Amino acid sequence: MTLTSLLSVFSWPDLLALILIAATWFGLQARIESIRAKKLSVTVLMADYRREWLREFVTRMPRMYDASVLSSLRQSANWLASTTLLALGGLFALIGNTERLVGVAEDLVLTDPSARILEARLLLPALFLSHAFLKFLWSNRLFGYALIVMSAVPNDTDDPLAYPRAAQSAEINIRAAFNFNRGLRATYFALASMAWLLGPWALLMASAVVSWLIWSREFASHSRAVLLDPPPKV
Repeated sequence: MTLTSLLSVFSWPDLLALILIAATWFGLQARIESIRAKKLSVTVLMADYRREWLREFVTRMPRMYDASVLSSLRQSANWLASTTLLALGGLFALIGNTERLVGVAEDLVLTDPSARILEARLLLPALFLSHAFLKFLWSNRLFGYALIVMSAVPNDTDDPLAYPRAAQSAEINIRAAFNFNRGLRATYFALASMAWLLGPWALLMASAVVSWLIWSREFASHSRAVLLDPPPKV
């Protein structure tokens, strides 16, 4: 697609908003998942707690509690995947019937957007929702892998495979959590991108709000302070 054909559908502010939301999306992901940064995100901090969980799992008897926790995490990913798929189906139905949105958009922004423009703008939230669905689906699969590897941990704590198997389960668990969080971020951005129906400036504002929400929860939340608070010495 040439620049001329792009500008026939999108204006320069539209293209600027798309570039900025893409840069924000990739930048946030890289920063949140960085393990070398001085200030670690909640996502990275939780990875160490997951490793500690699986180390404790080796000596915990019975182990039904750990299996139920991991099953609950898998169910959460499964539920969000199903919900995202439903939302995606509704969005595609809306893309095929944008005539009703034309009048609503005209009343809100005092312009006359064409059905073609609205259809093009709805593709962005559809893209984010598709990404979220795939991440939730893969997260569900990885939690299943982690559950199987957890079940392979020997009952005998002196078995040389006990802690290595637990460590393997922890690493798969962490990858599942990373994909789960990527799906959540994609859902946030899908909601923000719906603001594009009101124009590129609305998209920029919504993206800024969502980016701030994600950033604050990863780097400035009370839960992060709790995770960093050292336990009292016994």
